Amino acid sequence: MNKEQQLIYNELMSKYNFDESGSDEIKLGLEKELDISWYANPEFNEYQMREIRRGLEKNLDVSVYARSEFNDEQMEEIRLGLEKHLEVKLYANPKFDGFQMWQIRRGLILRLDVSLYADPKFEWAKMQQVREVLELGLDVSIYANIEYNWKQMSEIRKGLESKVDVSYYAKSEFNPWQMFQIRRGLEDGIDVTLYLNPSIDWEEMQRIRLELEGNK
Repeated sequence: MNKEQQLIYNELMSKYNFDESGSDEIKLGLEKELDISWYANPEFNEYQMREIRRGLEKNLDVSVYARSEFNDEQMEEIRLGLEKHLEVKLYANPKFDGFQMWQIRRGLILRLDVSLYADPKFEWAKMQQVREVLELGLDVSIYANIEYNWKQMSEIRKGLESKVDVSYYAKSEFNPWQMFQIRRGLEDGIDVTLYLNPSIDWEEMQRIRLELEGNK
């Protein structure tokens, strides 16, 4: 660091109680002649500082994520989106965790309609199921029921992929293991109405399915 940078560094160290890692991030930013005012703040930990510094190094608009309510994982997802010139405003929201942001960013990269799943109410695993259906060019309207868990959504997606009539089992009252037995029956061309009842447990469904398949 030159004398001016050393002076700024010393002043910040005397004013705030940064740990060693945070101090190193500030020193690195000064040496690279970055505007460290964006992250030389005790509200940020070393990992948040690093993400802001990386954004400054790429001349990104760090104002989008240089906020203490974002943790370092969220900051990273926003920074990566900015680097790809993505519409990060669709997920630069502290209500989304880093895993949810990843799913939305991935969808944006693939030019998918992320508005169909960019909702904090969807856990990241549900978002993944919707994204994968969109990637396959299949109808996601069946996922309109927010009550499905991600395993149920996975069974519906597999049915859509194999082109069976998922309306038979795309009902929240069927658990994922029951859905599996119905889907397998549909794929094998048997009459699933004989066990299409949520009160029948999956093991009994399996027994009926295998018996029907054996009688084909």
